[in-house]
Amino acid sequence: MAIYAVGDIQGCYAELCLLLEKIEFDPGRDRLWLVGDLVNRGPGSLQVLRLVKSIGDRAITVLGNHDLHLLAVAEGVAKPSRSDTLDEILAAPDRDELLTWLRQQRLMHVEGDAVMVHAGLLPQWSIKQASKLAREVESALRGDDYVKFLEHMYGNMPNLWDDELTGYKRLRVITNAFTRLRVCTPDGEMEYKFKGEVEKIPAGYVPWFEVPKRASQDVTVIFGHWSALGLKVLPKVIALDTGCLWGGTLTALRLEDRQLFQVECQNPVAQDW
Repeated sequence: MAIYAVGDIQGCYAELCLLLEKIEFDPGRDRLWLVGDLVNRGPGSLQVLRLVKSIGDRAITVLGNHDLHLLAVAEGVAKPSRSDTLDEILAAPDRDELLTWLRQQRLMHVEGDAVMVHAGLLPQWSIKQASKLAREVESALRGDDYVKFLEHMYGNMPNLWDDELTGYKRLRVITNAFTRLRVCTPDGEMEYKFKGEVEKIPAGYVPWFEVPKRASQDVTVIFGHWSALGLKVLPKVIALDTGCLWGGTLTALRLEDRQLFQVECQNPVAQDW
């Protein structure tokens, strides 16, 4: 049995199929860990959702910001962006089945000494605390009133965690950290606009995983979301968004021996950063 962690797919269905062929993925034997952003911007988001759903519990997915955006657009609480490629999903006969399945996915997966999230973890969050916070958002997404959560999900404030936060402000901070975080101050104040190379990070901010004495530094964190960061395989940090959508590669890393597998983008989209 092998576990393959796969970077942001974002509707790159052709590349996903090539990657699964390259790693000789066998759902009866192997498992996939998908770092989120299954959909959007690429041309095959509907096919990606159908494929991942068909793999069942052999594929573990954490939700990314584009996945949450799809849910919000589907419920009419967010307007589509010009670069969205979600129409095929929204018009599909199995739309409701796919969206219901997507709402059941998690924000964080913990297994052994490895943790998978889409974007990041705030520096003050231990793995135990982060797991509990992830469950709060997951419960909101899976509940009967999930549309109310989606209505309050968007926004940049508060941008700093406080244990005393309640209600939708609390859920918003949790969601933003798991699905949007790239850089923050040493005390965990998040900045959302930056999405470029490390050398261009605004003064006062650092990559979330470089904050000194980060509470989650003793586990291996696997994430995506930051295509300009590129591939990063360190003892306790694995970044897998290698920008397939923008003309890069789609990457899988076999966790057992950290062997990398990559396929080239077939139809790149113009970069937005």
